[in-house]
Amino acid sequence: MSRLGDRRSFIRQIATSLLGASMWPTAGVLGSSTEAVDKEWRHYGGDAGGMRYSPLDHINRSNVHDLNLAWTYHTGDARRRPATTMECTPVVVDGVMYFTSPQLKICAVNAASGNQLWKFDPFETLFGGQRGHPRGVNRGVTFWQDDQNREDKRILSTALSSLICLNAKTGKLVPSFGDGGSVDLTKGLGRDITGLEYDVTSPGVVYKDLIIMGSEVGEGPDPAAPGHVRAFDIRTGKQTWIFHTIPQPGELGHDTWEGDAWKTAGGVNDWGGMTVDVERGWVFLATGSASFDFYGGQRLGQTLFANCVIALDASTGKRIWHYQVVHHDLWDRDLPAPPSLVRVKRNGRMVDAVAQTTKFGQIFLLDRETGAPLFPVEERPIPASDMPGEKSWPTEPTSSLAYTRQVFTDDEVTNISPEAHDYVLNIVKQYRRGNLWQPPSLQGTIEFPATNGGTDWGGGSFDPSTGWIYVNSQNEVGVFKLTPAPPGSGHPYNLAPPTYERIVDQEGYPAIKPPWGELAAIDLNEGKIVWRVILGEFKELTARGIPQTGTVNMGGSVVTRGGLVFVAATKDEKFRAFDKETGKVLWEADLPAGGYASPCTYEVNGKQYVAIAAGGGGKQRTPSGDAIVVFALP
Repeated sequence: MSRLGDRRSFIRQIATSLLGASMWPTAGVLGSSTEAVDKEWRHYGGDAGGMRYSPLDHINRSNVHDLNLAWTYHTGDARRRPATTMECTPVVVDGVMYFTSPQLKICAVNAASGNQLWKFDPFETLFGGQRGHPRGVNRGVTFWQDDQNREDKRILSTALSSLICLNAKTGKLVPSFGDGGSVDLTKGLGRDITGLEYDVTSPGVVYKDLIIMGSEVGEGPDPAAPGHVRAFDIRTGKQTWIFHTIPQPGELGHDTWEGDAWKTAGGVNDWGGMTVDVERGWVFLATGSASFDFYGGQRLGQTLFANCVIALDASTGKRIWHYQVVHHDLWDRDLPAPPSLVRVKRNGRMVDAVAQTTKFGQIFLLDRETGAPLFPVEERPIPASDMPGEKSWPTEPTSSLAYTRQVFTDDEVTNISPEAHDYVLNIVKQYRRGNLWQPPSLQGTIEFPATNGGTDWGGGSFDPSTGWIYVNSQNEVGVFKLTPAPPGSGHPYNLAPPTYERIVDQEGYPAIKPPWGELAAIDLNEGKIVWRVILGEFKELTARGIPQTGTVNMGGSVVTRGGLVFVAATKDEKFRAFDKETGKVLWEADLPAGGYASPCTYEVNGKQYVAIAAGGGGKQRTPSGDAIVVFALP
């Protein structure tokens, strides 16, 4: 622990003994400035610490049933082929809502009425009409305001590999930023990545006058760019620091890469977003695996800082601590969501902590000062890989805070009908099965939870008044099968098509017993599940007399002081409000397309609104949409 950390801990102990724990600031307020208690939604995660909590309570348990559509804004650029999606969480500042469209246009509208203020098309302005990335995945924008000149407000977003800076009032490029308003993010990585995938799916985070950026890069088996994390001066666009997620010679962790793998390996990127502890001046990130995702023979070793929660000095990029969640990833178990900065009560004292959700349905709760686990994590032996050239790590960490099923056995095969059961059983008998860490193989290996979770990029929402975190998850079964690559490929193995295959029954429903989608409340003080309910419905199955199954879900939630948890995310294209104490559904509404995003809530002129992006498409493969849908009381 740093000397500064010792001093802070001592001050907190004195304050707690004199005032009582209840007088000390709750999670996220500490380390996220006063923004966590205001009426806006200034950050992707609500506050800088990413709690996804709102202190607003105009909409509450007693009146949420009266929630009605307030307004809808259509961006007008949804696309069916290839299908677009819309995963953004709007930010709301000074009565203006900012968000991105399915084709990455940046929009500003009146947050009370939905009337458009401006729209910026980066492809028309910067790329001469080139549309670029067919997926169009972007989870939002970043707002910045000059502390000295409060009129200087900027919106930062990305398209392809460009970081774009706009005047928040006009939607015009800021000419003093980078090259006429944008920065080429493929430059400054210390390696030529020409021709390699490099873009950004989650918004950067702000600390003072810096914007700190992660990236999305290729996952192999072809060459991939490194996922180094960088900070840029918001005034000038100049790169100010870089943290090598694949350490260079002389840096901590370099010796965890065998041979010269560090020179060519890619990945180890933060693609799900970051959070900031403003008081400490630290930025927290969560990294993915090194490429290739399913074969590590060309990147042997523990490969730091892959699959790590990391705390950096936000001013310099210097590492403070790290905690590795997967030692040698062979399963695409990226850490998919921003680390949530929370505050919990452990052993009679309040502790600043970091809560990290995972694709494999476990939470790692770490001390924010040191990175040490606050609940037991067991290093469990795993089967050795029999792939030529591969060396799986002898053990992998298993957190005691599991919130989804962890093993897929014959007893877990779907039971929605005898036909479905027999159909799936015949499929899974072809493949290897085992525990959570059964390595990939040429025969094919069952992966459960599958690559999308557990929990994907939606993460969780945390209530500082109770210490509970709300996490939506899914139960899906996947399979990956390696196959020898053709001669001259430059790598020994490919992932056999279809890639990232889900196992389903003869009608396309998941291979495992329901429920397939769930929402859980987890008490992080005690480390226990308080309640767990089914999330989503296939009406055609309910009509057959099959109990509600839940659906696969993509997107996150928000929790409010009004006693509510709002979440869309489900394949049935609904938006719901749950009682945060019991898990009971109190309200639901149909959306014009699937709400595969995380909602936000805010207040304008004394009125509270709840907003969700309804973009459909994406991994759910439902019809694409283009709407920001906003609800309020009459």
